[in-house]
Amino acid sequence: MGASGAALHFLSGEFSCQFRTSSILTKSSSLLCYEHCLKSINIGDTRYQQIKGLSKWRYCSRLNAFRGIHSVFRGEKLQNQFNSLICNCQQPERFNETIIKDGNRRSIHTISSNIPNHDQDEQMIKQENGAQLFSKGLKTAAMVNSALPRTNTGSIEDEAWHFLRAAMVYYYGDPVGTIAANDPSEATMLNYDQVFIRDFIPSGIAFLLKGEYDIVRNFILHTLQLQVNWEKTMDCYSPGQGLMPASFKVRTVPLDNDESATEDVLDPDFGEAAIGRVAPVDSGLWWIVLLRAYGKCSGDLSLQGRVDVQTGMKMILRLCLADGFDMFPTLLVTDGSCMIDRRMGIHGHPLEIQALYYSALLCAREMLAPEEASTDLVRALNNRLLALSFHIREYYWIDVKKLNEIYRYKTEEYSYDAINKFNIYPDQIPPWLVEWMPSKGGYLIGNLQPAHMDFRFFALGNLWSIVSSLATIDQSHAILDLIEAKWEDLVADMPLKICYPALEGQEWRIITGGDPKNTPWSYHNGGSWPTLLWQLTVACIKMKRPEIAEKAIKIAEIRLARDKWPEYYDTRRGGFIGKQARLFQTWTIAGYLVAKQLIANPEAAKILINVEDTELLSAFSSILSSNPRRKRSRKGVKQSFII
Repeated sequence: MGASGAALHFLSGEFSCQFRTSSILTKSSSLLCYEHCLKSINIGDTRYQQIKGLSKWRYCSRLNAFRGIHSVFRGEKLQNQFNSLICNCQQPERFNETIIKDGNRRSIHTISSNIPNHDQDEQMIKQENGAQLFSKGLKTAAMVNSALPRTNTGSIEDEAWHFLRAAMVYYYGDPVGTIAANDPSEATMLNYDQVFIRDFIPSGIAFLLKGEYDIVRNFILHTLQLQVNWEKTMDCYSPGQGLMPASFKVRTVPLDNDESATEDVLDPDFGEAAIGRVAPVDSGLWWIVLLRAYGKCSGDLSLQGRVDVQTGMKMILRLCLADGFDMFPTLLVTDGSCMIDRRMGIHGHPLEIQALYYSALLCAREMLAPEEASTDLVRALNNRLLALSFHIREYYWIDVKKLNEIYRYKTEEYSYDAINKFNIYPDQIPPWLVEWMPSKGGYLIGNLQPAHMDFRFFALGNLWSIVSSLATIDQSHAILDLIEAKWEDLVADMPLKICYPALEGQEWRIITGGDPKNTPWSYHNGGSWPTLLWQLTVACIKMKRPEIAEKAIKIAEIRLARDKWPEYYDTRRGGFIGKQARLFQTWTIAGYLVAKQLIANPEAAKILINVEDTELLSAFSSILSSNPRRKRSRKGVKQSFII
């Protein structure tokens, strides 16, 4: 008998069990604890161990759904369809939870209720290392809920919370993250059954805003252990010590010298197994942003003050602030080192990385413990903040006025007083931009390198530049003005274009290498990504223009639940579900939830927003008031050298 069959027989009452319910669900927020004792039994090859423990559900509000269940909980009513599977010893409570651990330490979470069910409905079995299916005929939560009527946004939010909880991953019984996607239609999971650092950020923010802090705290500490303790090597070479993993997976492995006993281990991927073997530059930056958000939202500042957390944060900063050959304050990265994780011509100094870099530096400066050993690090951090803000604001900004200035650039200027510092050729201005640029509005270009400006509009980089105050107040408003002016191009039928426009024709073949996944207006090449809703919402709330985000959310609500929460959408208007998009994509679900939470409570956005630093603003104004093209001078006093 397989694990799924065993679970069904167990629930139907063929095995003796005892339940003790320690509290009863109320409409207000409460702590639900379920104590359970199960007798040790053997079922075929599966050994069920006797367990005595306490399963805690903290901060469970009246609309909470529970992990690993096939129902949506609305108010006091639990829409469950498993009445025939109710255990005979169930007490007359509204529902009971059972957790069974087999010989492989897999956790089977079940909930039984008194509400009638249909004969053909089956139970989902959830592994501790992710939400996966073990039986060919099993229906997922997604399948069950797709048939439920959706008459209002409240039901959509409830459904989203249910799917988000169903994606939770457990390590020795504690939640440590959410898997990337739980798509039942895909035969191969690839790495979508792993917990990605960047993908978990909206999930973590959603849980923080819900008042459920444990999963975020666990995530922060466990990923920190991976940063410090795991050997990161590819082909005999190891990257910088402060590198955070791109993702990790909970695996069950046998103990040494004892094949009958197992343990859970966290198996990280630092890029050595990723497609393209690219190290995730953004993981450590997002980790710092989430750490600050956790402290601001929970009030628990002890976590960021821990020695191991301070050490991990300093390791990330030293890796990012390390001296190199570059003449610019921006981070130099390879293609595919951020959300756009495939070849898309963003190598060099992509805006997304610079915006996250600036935000992480500001967040870290808030959290670094004041100590003498950190003096040099703080000084380097402040210097980089000033240089980075000047560089991005001055050289990445594009509007009609700047475009006309570039159009009149002189080239081949060999001088310390050159206007065209990066030797940009006016012929690089693409024809589409001349027609597309509105008279009111502007944006930060995607990339800047010697003799190269990437004029594409990248949504995440521009939005996070607003959130982090990397863009000035005027620039931030202009970015939102451009989004409004070009709504049909950037939002249309589904928010939000990850970049605009798409690479097409020969340009697509050369830059992407003919990537069949990044075809024009698909995936990272001009695809529409609903997860960007939450970044858009934070940016709009900061600039006191929430109506823009509200309009985008209403558009997304029309289709997201009906389309089963796709990863991305294709075509110019985002009219089709992406040709290779995973369904029930976790950060699509979480991004929608965070956007709704922030619109309902705009004050909560402060946990993510970086306010303009007055000292930096003063220093920046001083630079602008002086001549930035002044002649260079030697450092220090005049010295004599013997040759």
